[in-house]
Amino acid sequence: MPRTSFPPTVHKHRLAGYTYWSRLTRSQSPRLEPVVLVGGALHRKEDWGRVEQGMLKAADVVCPDLPGWGEADLLPPYLGPDVPVQALVDLLDDLGIERVNVFAGSYGTSVGYRLAQTHPDRIARMVLAGTMSGIPAHSRPMMRRAVELAIAGPRERFGPAAVAALMSEGTDIASAAVVRRILSLRFGTADAGDLAKFVANTNRLLSRELIDTAIPPAVPVLFTTGEHDTLTPPELCRDLALTCPESWFVEMALADHLIHLERPAELVDLMTRFFAEEPLDDLPYANTVEDLRRVPVAA
Repeated sequence: MPRTSFPPTVHKHRLAGYTYWSRLTRSQSPRLEPVVLVGGALHRKEDWGRVEQGMLKAADVVCPDLPGWGEADLLPPYLGPDVPVQALVDLLDDLGIERVNVFAGSYGTSVGYRLAQTHPDRIARMVLAGTMSGIPAHSRPMMRRAVELAIAGPRERFGPAAVAALMSEGTDIASAAVVRRILSLRFGTADAGDLAKFVANTNRLLSRELIDTAIPPAVPVLFTTGEHDTLTPPELCRDLALTCPESWFVEMALADHLIHLERPAELVDLMTRFFAEEPLDDLPYANTVEDLRRVPVAA
């Protein structure tokens, strides 16, 4: 099988006392603008697997560890998304990349949305997965319990509690058991630095609205989540899509909150189509595809 990319390079960046990192992989045959992948609260730049490999068929891929993520320095919980947003802008400047397509998932969607508000000239198109304006009341007790276990233990109960906060029980998703094992291993092997970032990032979510919708992003945005997602339910994800003047909403079939692990090939196909401005008709993996551009922007 021919290679689709060159070997990745890792770059160190600095902003206002924070050290953070990026992993840049060049495509052998790019036809789209570079794609930036921003993940959830414990996501690392090396964790993108099949999504990164799939996108490299069409574009260079940048996987950052922004302040608060992975190998980067901890971001205190009282700071909002503006620090990682500026870190991402500076990172792109360091790499000599002017404009990108952005994918952001879960916790990372606040950074993507804020970037589109403050630096729309740096974004061609953006996909936000598993997002809403704030954490709903029914999810807060599980998230608080996971934070308590991360701080005080017992350590062996932290992983299951964190997985329970992210995934629904009793779904018909074929990959659910595999995803649970991946997450359990990830949470089970988290070191003290990882746990501190999990606590800070989760407390950040619980202490404020996830996203400030006061300024509608002036870029094309596709919102998506799984049909079984109870952390960021499809109806709340769609509500956030309605705050944007140029938006689409796709409900992914047979998926929960972690689409990048549950349906990576389908997510790559969706992103590739959207970033290439191709039609989104007849997606075999979608329950719902809505073009919301003619729907009035929500107040």
